[in-house]
Amino acid sequence: MKKLLKGNEAIAEAAIQAGCRFFFGYPITPQNQIPEYMSKRMPQVGGCFLQAESEVAAINMVYGAAGAGARVMTSSSSPGISLKQEGISYIVGAELPCVIVNMVRGGPGLGSIQPAQSDYYQATRGGGHGDYRTIVLAPSSVQENADLAYLAFDLAGKYRHPVLIGSDAAIGQMVEPVELPEMREHDINTYDWAIRPRKAGEDQKVIWNTYYTIGADAYMDYLKEKYATIEANEQRWENVQTDDAEIVLVAYGISSRVCKAAVKKARAQGIKLGLIRPITLWPYPKKAFDALGDQVKGFLVVEMSILGQMCDDVVLACGNKHPVESYGEFANVPSEDVILERVQEMLKKY
Repeated sequence: MKKLLKGNEAIAEAAIQAGCRFFFGYPITPQNQIPEYMSKRMPQVGGCFLQAESEVAAINMVYGAAGAGARVMTSSSSPGISLKQEGISYIVGAELPCVIVNMVRGGPGLGSIQPAQSDYYQATRGGGHGDYRTIVLAPSSVQENADLAYLAFDLAGKYRHPVLIGSDAAIGQMVEPVELPEMREHDINTYDWAIRPRKAGEDQKVIWNTYYTIGADAYMDYLKEKYATIEANEQRWENVQTDDAEIVLVAYGISSRVCKAAVKKARAQGIKLGLIRPITLWPYPKKAFDALGDQVKGFLVVEMSILGQMCDDVVLACGNKHPVESYGEFANVPSEDVILERVQEMLKKY
């Protein structure tokens, strides 16, 4: 049975359904409904909600709960995610699973509380120090907020790695019907690597640190192999009429919804327009670009970012074989008519 939920509420409830029983966060607009919802629901399912004294404290509490084998989540919005970056890097170094939600708003700095997609670089390039990346999921609807939150815990546990849900303020505040996944419990004693209490007479069990006990070179080789496995197995995307498309739009999140409407309008006018919607921003869905035909003349990246941050990944994914242009606005969802104008200009050039 479907329920009407806000995007923020859908993420929170789906996390609970996935077995999340620990949430640590700090208020910041426009994600405040997530901790508000968790503060009510966590006690009802025997979980722990704690409003930390800061974003820095919250991510380190996540570190501790993850080290004990719990399913744990935190959420914030752009400036708050920046504050969490050191802790995220340490969690990656310790190879601990957790879920981090970013309801993206405009920046840099405090920016605005309006929706944006300008945290792409931060999300897909690690954000903190060292050689690492997080798995990044990009929902485009309230239903996907729920579906991908549920999936995020499985991916985090599978790879012992943080998973970032890169949604945005528009989807977070939107109300749509949602079918929630089934409720399941997570056994905190599942993992043999997790820290547990030691009973009298037992040997010392697990002590976690983030120094490399197998040597730096061996550890970096191990990380390369781990990331290669994630790239090979976890690319996710949606194709919309790309089989014969001459211009291919590339968009995720809220922008992709407008791009779908632009594709429909273009096709009605006889324009061969298609769309690739990345669902994983990392690993980036290069396989979607590999499958395109020779008729493609160019790509138009559409995102709520004036710098066109995703363009770099599109250039890499297509092997720099075709021109890649970008269109974006600050804190505004681009209109389908403006997108079509840009497509028509590209068709004249290429």
